[in-house]
Amino acid sequence: MEYTSKAIVTEISATSRVAIKVRDNFYTVEYAEKRAIPDVEGIDIEAERVALFDAVNGIVDAQADDILRTFQPSKK
Repeated sequence: MEYTSKAIVTEISATSRVAIKVRDNFYTVEYAEKRAIPDVEGIDIEAERVALFDAVNGIVDAQADDILRTFQPSKK
């Protein structure tokens, strides 16, 4: 007999991290976020997960872009 979980998701969390090598140095950017799931009708947990990962990945991507821009040679 297969067991069916009766657990209710009340919170989700996501962490995103990237390491960037610039010349001989490594820079690591990491961001984590936790979200409480409200007890209301119509919550789509999978859509909430996608939105959370999009948010944390976007923050890390923006920080990584800032690091890369800092080390770009200036254009003359």
